[in-house]
Amino acid sequence: MITYEDFTKVDIRVGTVVDVENYPEAHKPALKLFIDFGPLGKKKTSAQITHHYKKENLIGRQILAVVNFPPKQIGSFMSEVLVLGLSDENNQIVLVNPEMLVPNGHRLH
Repeated sequence: MITYEDFTKVDIRVGTVVDVENYPEAHKPALKLFIDFGPLGKKKTSAQITHHYKKENLIGRQILAVVNFPPKQIGSFMSEVLVLGLSDENNQIVLVNPEMLVPNGHRLH
């Protein structure tokens, strides 16, 4: 069990996907996401989400991400955030997103 204080150390924020690029160098099929977190600025990450998502369907979508992990080198790409998702029945990732539009950068409570 963790404490509430432990939970508050994980900084989960909402952001809007503003650009998407293919990531053909990735070991598993992946996309590069560029996400606007409002006052936190724009951050980038890669995500293995190609089964359920196409580039054109991600632009403008709000998603949740952990923004306080240190940057991580993923192949030739430096990931700055960790997007949050759940596995479906086939172990494919489904992104976590708010039900309604909320301001970019707002923190999960």
